[in-house]
Amino acid sequence: VQLQASGGGLVQAGGSLRLSCAASGRTFGFYRMGWFRQAPGKEREFVAAVTLDSGATYYADSVKGRFTVSRASAKNTVLLQLNSLKPEDTAVYYCAVRTISRDYEYWGQGTLVTVSS
Repeated sequence: VQLQASGGGLVQAGGSLRLSCAASGRTFGFYRMGWFRQAPGKEREFVAAVTLDSGATYYADSVKGRFTVSRASAKNTVLLQLNSLKPEDTAVYYCAVRTISRDYEYWGQGTLVTVSS
């Protein structure tokens, strides 16, 4: 299984970015794809997730109302729209996938989001 994340970059506070994550390989049984982030000197934290069959979404309180996670038209691809970005959103963003019975076990390489003030 491979996860390819893309779309990071440098943006000013208040700006927007869209991240994409595509899963390939043995994707049978994939249940939910999620986004996590890790800022310098901090632990990795959950950002958002989407259940692949139902489209149900989940968000960390810190990003609710600003970030939107969705399924793309391509199978096993999810998007994360980041709006109203703040400097504290600066982090490496990782996508991950889980099955219904196991926690997130496949991870992408991460994409850096830098928000300048």
